[in-house]
This record gives sequence, structure tokens and C-alpha cells, in this order.
Amino acid sequence: MEKVPMTAAGHMRLEEELKRLKTVDRPEVIREIAAAREHGDLSENAEYHAAKERQGLIEARVAELEDKVSRAQVIDVTQLSGTSVKFGAKVKLADEDTDEESKYQIVGADEADIKEGLLSITSPLARALIGKSKGDSVEVTTPTGSKSYEILSVKFG
Repeated sequence: MEKVPMTAAGHMRLEEELKRLKTVDRPEVIREIAAAREHGDLSENAEYHAAKERQGLIEARVAELEDKVSRAQVIDVTQLSGTSVKFGAKVKLADEDTDEESKYQIVGADEADIKEGLLSITSPLARALIGKSKGDSVEVTTPTGSKSYEILSVKFG
């Protein structure tokens, strides 16, 4: 079984979602199904079919989250250090064409949120950054073409 790397914060978010699905959403959809059943003929009951579909989605997400939580390799980024980019690193980059600066933290695939500066370890940019240090340049192929970045800083914690 392949381990899924994630930060402690990402692991906690997955566990919170799992708990909500099991304690709030699952009982709620069961009540919706029971209420829809009381309306009679199930073959033409849109409420019943919608509730059953929602139940299927909830159960699939619960199974997916349970799998990820069980395979989680929680990495305490506060204990990491060094000068090269690795999982958990907070990296400040400068676009070599526009000098535009951006900051990212390299995190697990399930906790990535580019708008929040959380970059998936599996993304092309993160893969290009791994092992590099401050002052290094990296080139990444993006949907809009090739981009070059200079690493301005690498921090942990």
C-alpha cells in the first residue's frame, strides 16, 4: 500500500471532513430517504432518487477519505530544515520574465489549493523545485508554454 504524504493540517482537514460526513451528512440523507419513501411510489419519486444519489456520493467520499487517512504519512513540517526544496518547504519564487514573485508551500496532493499557496507535491512546478536551493533556476512547462523561475528563498516551519 502506497503511503500518502500530507502535512498535519491537511490530515486534520481530511479527518474533519470524514467526521462531518459520518455524523451529519449520512444521518441527514437517511432521513431524506425515509421522508421521500413516505410519499409513496418510488419509481417516479424525484426526491427519493436524488436522496439515493446523494447517499451514493457520500458513501463513495467516506470510503475515499477512510482510505487516504489510513494510508496517510503525516509529516511534521515544523521538524524539517535544510536549504533545498522538499515536501513541506515554503518557497518564494520570482518569474524570470516578469519578476513577479509568488510563494508556495509544497504539500500533499489532497491538501493542495493554489489560491492559498498550497502546491501539490505531484504538480509539475513542485517536481521541478524538489532538490533545488536558493538562487537556482527551474524551468516548467505549463499549458501556456515554458516558464522559468528563480528560487528566492526556501524555509521550513
